[in-house]
Amino acid sequence: MADKKNEKEHSVEERLKTLYELQTILSEIDHFKNLRGELPNEVKDREDEIVRFQTRINKFEEEIANQRDLIAKKEADIKDRTQKIARYEEQINNVRNNREFTFLEKEKEFESLEIQLNEKNIRDARHKIEELEGAIARNREELTDNEHILEQKKVELNEIVSETKQQEETLMLRAKELEKEIDDYTLAAFKRIRKNARNGLGIVTVQRNACGGCFNRIPPQRQLEIKMHKKVIVCEYCGRIMIDAALAGIEEIPEEKVETKKRVVRPKKATL
Repeated sequence: MADKKNEKEHSVEERLKTLYELQTILSEIDHFKNLRGELPNEVKDREDEIVRFQTRINKFEEEIANQRDLIAKKEADIKDRTQKIARYEEQINNVRNNREFTFLEKEKEFESLEIQLNEKNIRDARHKIEELEGAIARNREELTDNEHILEQKKVELNEIVSETKQQEETLMLRAKELEKEIDDYTLAAFKRIRKNARNGLGIVTVQRNACGGCFNRIPPQRQLEIKMHKKVIVCEYCGRIMIDAALAGIEEIPEEKVETKKRVVRPKKATL
């Protein structure tokens, strides 16, 4: 029974020590991530931007191809209608009455109007092609600029990753090993606190009689409970798990004493 009791009493202490070691490792990993900063997101954004420019250019090129097909069809149609007009003119020379003449003239007029419409469509299509070619040129410039920036960002990111990759992998392996030593409930609570904490600290030491996370003062009785290691105690202000400096294996920083200046009372001058 005594062994079981001691094991239970020391379980909180061991959990706290393991949690603090895990926090130390995760903070180092966070430091590496901070070194990389927004570079991974910037690389992803540039890659997405390049895909958008490429998609846009392909769409413009397809539209140019469609406009050229339209021009070819309209030019072929103009050729056919021009030949029809030539035939109508030959037939006009051999008409036998006014009715045939009027009919052929109307046919010629209709074909001429169709030719004019085709010519307008061709001009519009060529103007559209010019606009699309201008848009393609501008997008190609933007694409080239983004490709250059992407290469620079990748080089910068790769340099940082290559410097820290091995250390980070080693730390992540150690973090996974430590997580196995912590019960699921405590680990889940720790991860939840870390996720909500601005600086990623899920467990902090008590320094200068205050929480190491939010720096709010901890009452003496609460500090005593933390040092007893009987249960996991969280800060009532920020919700972080608290551990005393001795158990964390770091030096405790004493509270600074603020010297108050004594007020000097000078005697009043005698008045007549």
